[in-house]
Amino acid sequence: MEKDKTKDAKLEHSSKHLTKLIHRFYNEAWNQNDDDCAREILHKDFGFRASLGPVRTGPEGFIAYMNEVRGGLPDFRCDIEEVIDAGSSAAAKMCFSGTHQGLFFDVPGTGKTITWAGGAFFKGDGRQITALWVLGDIDAVKRQLGSHASDSFL
Repeated sequence: MEKDKTKDAKLEHSSKHLTKLIHRFYNEAWNQNDDDCAREILHKDFGFRASLGPVRTGPEGFIAYMNEVRGGLPDFRCDIEEVIDAGSSAAAKMCFSGTHQGLFFDVPGTGKTITWAGGAFFKGDGRQITALWVLGDIDAVKRQLGSHASDSFL
């Protein structure tokens, strides 16, 4: 019985830790454009599959992607609606938004604010985020940008 309590306590700690990392990832790294935070919380071999298509590796690969997105949506935001945490993995229900001010999906800036829903699936090692796979409603993005939107956001 004592072993089960220890296991539950470790799971509870790890769950809270991954949720905390997820909040830092979105609120600090993304929303505050904090590259140092990204380098701190992302594992050196971080695997990232973005909702907009690209696959990147490591904190620097993620930071490059963040900068690419901000080229089209300088005020890009990620708002967490819900996190479901299972210890070493977690899922987040997301709302993404930004003002379309630069080239995005081959569409020049329109000045429109666009929003779309998404889901993010995280893995962690107890200290850092090791992997992230994001699905976003890209059809909603393209509808808001108009009929000239291409298949790739770059």
